[in-house]
Amino acid sequence: MVNSPSPDGSADRRERPRTSAEHAPVLGTANLNPFGDLVTLQHLSARLAKSLKGAFEGLLRKDLRAWAEPLSVQRFADYKAERGGMLSAWQPLAMGNARSRAQFVLEAGLVFEMLDAFFGGDGEAPNPLPGEFTLAAEALVGRLAQSAAGLLDKAWEPLSRVVFRAEGAANLAAAPDLGADDPVVVTRFGLAEGEGRPHFFDILYPVAALKPHGAALMVKVHGPKDGVEPEWRSGLTRAVMAVTLPVRSVLAEPTMQLGRLLELKEGDIIPIDFGPEVPVMVAKRRLGTGLVGTANGRAAVRLTSLEEINAEDFQ
Repeated sequence: MVNSPSPDGSADRRERPRTSAEHAPVLGTANLNPFGDLVTLQHLSARLAKSLKGAFEGLLRKDLRAWAEPLSVQRFADYKAERGGMLSAWQPLAMGNARSRAQFVLEAGLVFEMLDAFFGGDGEAPNPLPGEFTLAAEALVGRLAQSAAGLLDKAWEPLSRVVFRAEGAANLAAAPDLGADDPVVVTRFGLAEGEGRPHFFDILYPVAALKPHGAALMVKVHGPKDGVEPEWRSGLTRAVMAVTLPVRSVLAEPTMQLGRLLELKEGDIIPIDFGPEVPVMVAKRRLGTGLVGTANGRAAVRLTSLEEINAEDFQ
């Protein structure tokens, strides 16, 4: 499921009270979210998580899992209160010509783990954590933000043309100068090595910066229906299983100079060499290998091994 909750146990997750992206304004209160359910942005975040994974793997030097949490819309004051007083990196990202900046928000622990790995360590943060970021940590966050900006450009491209740009921050640990009541869309991402404890980081989009792209954000994404008629599924399965594919075995593929080819005439012999096992192909893919022989008086190939089939190759 796109943007399903983190697969990790609840004990590993930083719980936070959040307002759902889809809500109706209550009489007498401001409507934080003018864009509806934001399912399009949720799908965008799911794709972005896969791209950001590589950027973090390069710095942490680990194989990671990455996912996008369900997004929310909050007052900026509520979001800051939720984070408490813990040290965080607030990296501004310009969004085209919009006055408001998106924010790339990273936990201090994740920043210092990346810094330790970058300088050849095991990727461990100091304990206790420092009270401020070093110049090296700020430079590392800036480098990561530049990579993230390019990945954001590509993720947004099918939806709307937005040029993201990492900007310098006078104080990386200082929250941006947004109004307490300014609404922000919070997209949260998780990272974890295997089944280890996850880290979370956020990309905040001020609602004001998203308004020029409102029409694109409110486009409905039509997903598959929950229920599929059994007869239709059965018929589709039968039709797929009846598809025919060419199966061939390549005994030999000799090579010959062009001059020799031009001299060939009827009756000439082309010598070939092949081993006891020959490749067996289905269309352009290798199915496996087999032994050449006979069966029921006809030439045949007995399969001796099959290639592993990866489901991702058929997506």
